[in-house]
Amino acid sequence: MTPYERLFHASVLRFLDPLGEALSDPSVSEILVNAHDEVWVERGGRLESSQARFSSVDALEAAVRNIAQYVGKTVGPEQPILEARLPDGSRIQAVVPPVSRRGITLCIRRFPPGAVTPARLVESGALCQAAHDFLMAEVSAKRNIVVSGGTGSGKTSLLGALSSFIPAEQRIVVIEDCSELRLPQPHVVYLESRPPDPRGRGEVSIRALLRATLRLRPDRIVMGEVRGGEAFDLVQAMTSGHGGGLCTVHATRPADALRRLETMALMSDVDLPLDAVRDQIASAVDLVVQMERLEDGSRRVTRISECTGASRHEGYLLADRFELVRDALGARLAEAGTRVAT
Repeated sequence: MTPYERLFHASVLRFLDPLGEALSDPSVSEILVNAHDEVWVERGGRLESSQARFSSVDALEAAVRNIAQYVGKTVGPEQPILEARLPDGSRIQAVVPPVSRRGITLCIRRFPPGAVTPARLVESGALCQAAHDFLMAEVSAKRNIVVSGGTGSGKTSLLGALSSFIPAEQRIVVIEDCSELRLPQPHVVYLESRPPDPRGRGEVSIRALLRATLRLRPDRIVMGEVRGGEAFDLVQAMTSGHGGGLCTVHATRPADALRRLETMALMSDVDLPLDAVRDQIASAVDLVVQMERLEDGSRRVTRISECTGASRHEGYLLADRFELVRDALGARLAEAGTRVAT
């Protein structure tokens, strides 16, 4: 155990003791604290009420402040949002008053032990073998892939699985807001953004990290999530010699994912007409892989679409390669026809 982990066990875990049972349960994927006396957990994609309780509002506040101190951040009225990561990879998101009206809200996103591999996705039914082989070939061929999906749909897990297809001899730079990915390749550089301090100083944005990455000689760029103007820089990188990029975007359909990239690219400080931005995105993005959390709580790849171009009147042209089929055998991913959607 490293000194960092010993400090965690000696301090933070003590304050999180009311959640100890949930934290030690491998079936729990998310812990949601709405108030000191209201806790929910997610198992198998479904939410259920928990008997876990903090003894008081002060006890919950002490836990959140201790987590912030542990990761070298501050949280309070001036900095009411905390993003952090625990040694086991769990992701912390906390919001405190006055932003959170009912009191402190805490979310702990947990990840299964061990990396989510493509083989595990096939075994769980999230991916079919044909789609697995197709994506492996596409990643190896340095095609640019966007993973699209809603919150909690499994985008980051799929991104990590796809990244494992990158050849071991290549240099990979991973850029994230909160570092979660752990790739098996030997030559990986991990970069993490940093918010400003209470005085507005010291911020390191995703966009700044991406620009620095282009001078770090990457063979592959893996971006955890595209949220803003960095979309323009990423598209530029994908079309100027940095192929094989992987990223995630919050969207409900492949076409929506491309339109969100378009909107975020237009948020940059570069003044380009819409048609020019759309053409560049259509040229940069080769595939969109859509993840969804289904009604039964399972997380599945529901569509793999190839971007074949863009039209001024029709928008982005997408040809489905795989799509989710529902029949008497249940929901399963299968090869699609060649119909075009926008």
